[in-house]
Amino acid sequence: MAHLLPHNIPILIVGGGASGYFAALQAAESVPGHQIHIVEKGSQVLTKVRISGGGRCNVTHACFEPRELASHYPRGQKELLGPFHQWQSSDTVSWFMDRGIALKTEPDGRMFPITDLSSTIVDCLENEARSKGIVVHTQKEVVNLLPEDSGHWQVQFKDDGTIRAHQCLWAGGGMQSRQVIRMMEAIGHQVIPPIPSLFTFQVNDRLIEGLQGLSIEDVSSHLPWCDIRSHGPLLLTHWGLSGPAILKLSSWAAREIHDREGPFHCHIHWIPWVRQPSENLKHYAGTHGKKHVSNAVPFRLPKRLWHRMLERCKVPANTPWNQLGPRMLEALVDCLTHTVFKVDGKSRHKEEFVTCGGIDLRDVQPKTMESRQTPGLYFAGEALNVDAETGGFNFQAAWTTGHLAGSALARRWLAEHP
Repeated sequence: MAHLLPHNIPILIVGGGASGYFAALQAAESVPGHQIHIVEKGSQVLTKVRISGGGRCNVTHACFEPRELASHYPRGQKELLGPFHQWQSSDTVSWFMDRGIALKTEPDGRMFPITDLSSTIVDCLENEARSKGIVVHTQKEVVNLLPEDSGHWQVQFKDDGTIRAHQCLWAGGGMQSRQVIRMMEAIGHQVIPPIPSLFTFQVNDRLIEGLQGLSIEDVSSHLPWCDIRSHGPLLLTHWGLSGPAILKLSSWAAREIHDREGPFHCHIHWIPWVRQPSENLKHYAGTHGKKHVSNAVPFRLPKRLWHRMLERCKVPANTPWNQLGPRMLEALVDCLTHTVFKVDGKSRHKEEFVTCGGIDLRDVQPKTMESRQTPGLYFAGEALNVDAETGGFNFQAAWTTGHLAGSALARRWLAEHP
């Protein structure tokens, strides 16, 4: 990838991630034979693709109805509905299948390459780029974009001077650099300040201490102070709470949590699928009468977690179920349905680190991802104020916006060069 940057570039893609690569490939299919260059600030391209899903790459989600698909995006839900009618999960699956890459669907809807290797997706994208003559440059950091009267762009690099690009697409990831934010604001764009989304909760509580690795299949999580809820599997970790129930909650409440600036409380309902917990527990006590409460565990809960609940409710472990008084039963029901955790902080969730924030979607044409402020500049991926729940949805936004931006950029090139 050690290529020299030419002074004049027909089509320039800034950012060598999923959306940048996909945009370049869509453009190359429409304007074959014209040089397309990808410039990447880092030393490696497709970094998140490589590490996503624990190295398996969660390509997309098996959600094939555009409105339902859009409902998984806290930022971009309304604006992505139109784009998903143009390119959605089924199109992504077909695109990879057409190139010999089969995807499989897990029970929770996540879709991975059948090989369970992210290198399968990386190799596919890189091979496609090579076959189409796309030139990739690494360690090329863009520090300024200046529009010309002609509609072309002066692109300044940190260590490589300035070049001229006829068409420019920005897919440079989350807008976390002050320099990039100032650059975008200078050309008329409002940048929503980026903050973390999709993170885990740091909790120090005796109830879960030492229980790392335990998973509870379906809980309800709730932030009552902003009335945001989520549900799904919960994972106990050495630092606190994780799993889809927490990651989804953090995604939808990212701004509220950030603005709160300090500890907050999260409520967990461990058995939301039980309609009448009090009656069910009384019935369980009646049918397991002489068994000790520590040995007969209700509601498919992990035994070690149940023992901690007994401890918290001051219920002796050797108490027979038929000797539980009303107060003990009430305390257990309250713990099962309304455990309150103090959250002291948030932690990055491995490779699933995502930001919310970026280019305001009101500044972008939804069908083309072209800037409303500076025509001829396109955006894709995390550069936009779009983010989603965990489960392949963020990659789907990358494929969709990359497809639309790359296709529209190519149409503009053809119109200018008939």
